Amino acid sequence: MHSFHTLLKTLGIRHINDTQCGFKLFSRAAIKDIFPSMHTEGWIFDIEILLLAEYLSVPVVEVPITWHEVTGTKMRLVQDSIRMAWDLGVVRLGYIWGVYRVGLGGPSKKRR
Repeated sequence: MHSFHTLLKTLGIRHINDTQCGFKLFSRAAIKDIFPSMHTEGWIFDIEILLLAEYLSVPVVEVPITWHEVTGTKMRLVQDSIRMAWDLGVVRLGYIWGVYRVGLGGPSKKRR
C-alpha cells in the first residue's frame, strides 16, 4: 500500500493521507456534482471521487474517526494492487485525454 500511496501522490491525490480506509460522507450537493460523472467501480472508486471533487472544487476534509477492524478481507494483495494501479492510470488518463468529462454524467454528453 505504501507504493500505491506514492503513486497516488504522484498522480494527483496529495491532500488525503489514506484514500481507501474509513467511510465517506457527502453533502447532497456534492453527490449531485460528483456521482453523475463516475466511471469506475471496485477498489478505485474512492480515488475517482477525490479526483472529481478536486476538478469540481468540492471541498474535501479528512476527519479521524474510531474504526474497529473486522478480521478477514476480500482483497487479494498482489492481484488487486496491480488492478488498482491499472485502474488509477486509466482514470487519470481518461480525464487528461478528455475521454471522461467532469460534470457531464458520462463521456459522450456535450456541455451546454
